[in-house]
Amino acid sequence: MKEKRQSKSIRNIQKEKIIIYPNGRKVKRKIKDYEVDMGERGIYNTKNKLNDLTGKEWTYFLNSVYITDFRKKEEEFRLWKYLQESIIETKYPTNGKESLGHNLRKVHPSPKPPQLMKEIIAFFTKSGGWILDPFMGVGGTLLGASLLENRNAVGIELEKKYIDIYYKVCKQENLKPQIAICEDSRNILKIDEVKDKTFDLILTDPPYANMLSRKRTGGDRKDKGSFTSDERDLGNIPYKQFLRELRNIIKKSVTLLKNKGYLVIFCKDMQPTKEYHNLLHADIVEEISKIPSVYFKGYKIWYDKTINLYPYGYPYSYVSNQLHQFILIFRKEE
Repeated sequence: MKEKRQSKSIRNIQKEKIIIYPNGRKVKRKIKDYEVDMGERGIYNTKNKLNDLTGKEWTYFLNSVYITDFRKKEEEFRLWKYLQESIIETKYPTNGKESLGHNLRKVHPSPKPPQLMKEIIAFFTKSGGWILDPFMGVGGTLLGASLLENRNAVGIELEKKYIDIYYKVCKQENLKPQIAICEDSRNILKIDEVKDKTFDLILTDPPYANMLSRKRTGGDRKDKGSFTSDERDLGNIPYKQFLRELRNIIKKSVTLLKNKGYLVIFCKDMQPTKEYHNLLHADIVEEISKIPSVYFKGYKIWYDKTINLYPYGYPYSYVSNQLHQFILIFRKEE
């Protein structure tokens, strides 16, 4: 009996291993009795019935933007260069001066990098142009406008604490404060600072239904929570209702947009379910295209390399690591 207990305790001794993922993230973990250390390849799970990949290799394949080495295939390389023009690949700093106040902005569940917003604003507006963001959050659009010479922006946000954070970032980074209004965007045509202006660009990232409040599974179990506790928040309503509400707010907003001005919307797809594909970008294009005089012109893909990779689904099934967002581009053509 004593020998059996001793052998059992020996089997339960778990080795520790440091796994380095493709994005450089290091994870220290214990190897379980159904796992095999494959050296630099990572850890293989013997329950894996789909393929011979380790968790590390599995994670790399799930990357929604798959970068391939075409150095020895010239024809494919030329095609890749062409396709790459639709992909924005970034890894903006999240620490230090170059992070542009990320230490404050990170309170928001989905802050947009001002550097990226600057590039979009620079493309779609001229000097002296006005930009509108009906869902400003912590002010990524407004900060992007201030990074350019002679741009003006107005942001509308339901949650006052996000506006307060925006102004703290402006002070910390010594950037020109733009106009930030605490209000429900449903009332956009009643807001004095907005209703009589003509905007050159609408640039925004709406809260997408109750996406953030859904239970998380897989490697990333960090609960980001909802944007606000306000029942009016688009981030607290069911998906189909969200689509209708978003269309109505954008419909009001584009009445303030100049003819041939652009509407640019960020969105990220949700994981598909058996009931629905959850391709948000497709649903949003369909919904916004119902607005008279607003036409879909295409999209760019933003590949955010600061997001961590996780071995979702391992070792049972494929679950995509969605590191990309869609930048949907519409034009007002009366």
